[in-house]
Amino acid sequence: MNAPVLPVIRHSACPHDCPSTCALDVEVLDGRTIGRIRGSVDNDYTAGVICAKVARYSERIHHADRLTKPLLRAGPKGSGQFREIGWAEALDRIAEAFIAAETRHGAEAVWPYFYAGTMGLVQRDGINRLRHVKKYARMFDTICVNPAWTGWIAGTGRLAGPDPREMALADCVVIWGTNAVATQVNVMTHAVRARKTRGATLVAVDVYETETIRQADMGLVIRPGTDAALACAVMHVAFRDGYADRDYMARYSDVPDDLEAHLMSRGPAWAAGITGLSEETIEAFAKLVGTTKKTFFRLGYGFTRTRNGTVSMHAASSIATVLGSWQHEGGGAFHNNGAIYRLNKMMIEGLDALDHSTRQLDQSRIGAILTGEPDALDGGGPVTAMLIQNTNPMSVCPEQDKVRAGFAREDLFVAVHEQFMTDTARMADIVLPATMFLEHDDIYKGGGHQYMLFGPKLIDPPGEARENHHVHVELARRLGAEHRGFEMTPREHVDWMLTHSGWGSLAELEANRWINAQPDFRAAHFLDGFGYPDGKFRFKPDWTRVKASNMGPMGPWEGMPALPDYWPVTEEADADHPFRLVTAPARSFLNSTFVETPGSVRKEGRPTVKIRADDAARLGIADGDAVVIGNGRGTVGSTAEIFDGLQPGVAVAEGIWPNSAHPGGRGINTLIGADQVAPYGGAAFHDCKVWIRKA
Repeated sequence: MNAPVLPVIRHSACPHDCPSTCALDVEVLDGRTIGRIRGSVDNDYTAGVICAKVARYSERIHHADRLTKPLLRAGPKGSGQFREIGWAEALDRIAEAFIAAETRHGAEAVWPYFYAGTMGLVQRDGINRLRHVKKYARMFDTICVNPAWTGWIAGTGRLAGPDPREMALADCVVIWGTNAVATQVNVMTHAVRARKTRGATLVAVDVYETETIRQADMGLVIRPGTDAALACAVMHVAFRDGYADRDYMARYSDVPDDLEAHLMSRGPAWAAGITGLSEETIEAFAKLVGTTKKTFFRLGYGFTRTRNGTVSMHAASSIATVLGSWQHEGGGAFHNNGAIYRLNKMMIEGLDALDHSTRQLDQSRIGAILTGEPDALDGGGPVTAMLIQNTNPMSVCPEQDKVRAGFAREDLFVAVHEQFMTDTARMADIVLPATMFLEHDDIYKGGGHQYMLFGPKLIDPPGEARENHHVHVELARRLGAEHRGFEMTPREHVDWMLTHSGWGSLAELEANRWINAQPDFRAAHFLDGFGYPDGKFRFKPDWTRVKASNMGPMGPWEGMPALPDYWPVTEEADADHPFRLVTAPARSFLNSTFVETPGSVRKEGRPTVKIRADDAARLGIADGDAVVIGNGRGTVGSTAEIFDGLQPGVAVAEGIWPNSAHPGGRGINTLIGADQVAPYGGAAFHDCKVWIRKA
């Protein structure tokens, strides 16, 4: 009788697009098989807790539908008809197509396109080395963080903040603009610890009754895009009732007197009419944070999803400055720790070959770019060849009808390196099978904490799946792209980056399991000054000079308010479009990842749209009815879910389902606009007016 296979516990890091970047303990059963994944109890941010979808990762990594062979399109675009070919032939064909595109239209006709399907710095960002050496079109990353990061940096001058583990030391934790239970579970770990050990009050602010709202002591459900009105009213009360720390502001902020005068007319009654909250609720929230010195504002990525998100993030972060919360351990505000790592990515990205004169195309406007809109093409010729890694634009990008039309062009060659046959892979000419995170080496850094973690190759991939780095190296060889980075292994890249960034060696990282990059208390709390030359928080930022990623001001930036304020530039409901639609994350998916995992699909069920009972009754819609959601950008089929945890006239569709999961074959992002958010771009995924009708 054979003895049972005993798993060996190995260590890794979650690669997915989540600020938690969890430290993982992985059951390795043999050279190709894993068992359960658990959060590492040794890492004091992960603290033994991970989300359910990653815990059952074996469902995904060992899925029968994994791509395992290179494929060549054998039918019309989008038909899903492919035949198997060898890796050498596939790479030869890609290189030939890139050379042909360059010969006909110039190197900028080739557009390598990627995002955050893996957050590993080698496997994700190495595509830029090929881009820069070959002078292919650059890509401006706008699909996720720009509005929120710009709004944060506008005030603080730096993308950093207090140690997020300090949530456990707070007397009040405000989780604002993120459904942490669903999207970054470790925030809840530390917030709930504060409640259990200190009696802290947990507040959640969101646009519908999420699971985080349900777990909070005070849950504020506001109208979409009205966060800044709530923030202004809180600061109004702070000045009015003596909660404002005037001594702190005199030392650490630019124009506190101007702000106080500006907010005189922006009290709870004003904000109630905008947010949908009662005056009493706003007063109670303002008093709570105003009288609780150790209030920790955990500000999330919901701010990055609306057309006024930059202004809203700046307003929300300003509360901590008005109250002087930054002075206290367990106090202040936090969004992301991106600035603390100081990593030299020259070798990974080929930054020494970067030519700033090559055109830069807006990632979120891929539909307009591929359909040839002149302004989107930055005055240049068409994009006729693409390599796509780590993203699924046929599902995740706005203006899906344009995206679909662009990918259907017969003169566009597309190679997709993927793990499953996604909506984008179905539109490709060549599909390459990709590894998953336990099948290659890489390094990860936490946006929501302060750790860098190494994720080593623990098992062999299925079939002929190959890592991203392999594709970059092999294409470079065929294209004549020379750079030292193409001669290095992923492990060598990690070691070079660490040693040239002052963080030691890969051997040291492997021995210690992670690097703690957390600055000291004074630096993290900006007690030696904020990130501007004068050390002062900006209540009145110069919106065109915020030191955030950009390619110049865009969107309606001229109309941005000078001081924290509600800025009514959102896509408001009207007679023809009586609903504001929010396309929120689903708990069991992560963007378009995990939509193939059986456990996740069972938990999510099917695409639905949440609407209030009274709104549904007016439309003659009952729970479970087939409905159509539409606006001037297109229509999407779904199923009604009666849900009263909403403001009137608000609808919520959770998750990015495959297009085929929707009746009619069009996904939810068909309805979303790709117009650029001020001041530095972005896509307003939670900011959309629609009508809803019974199908």
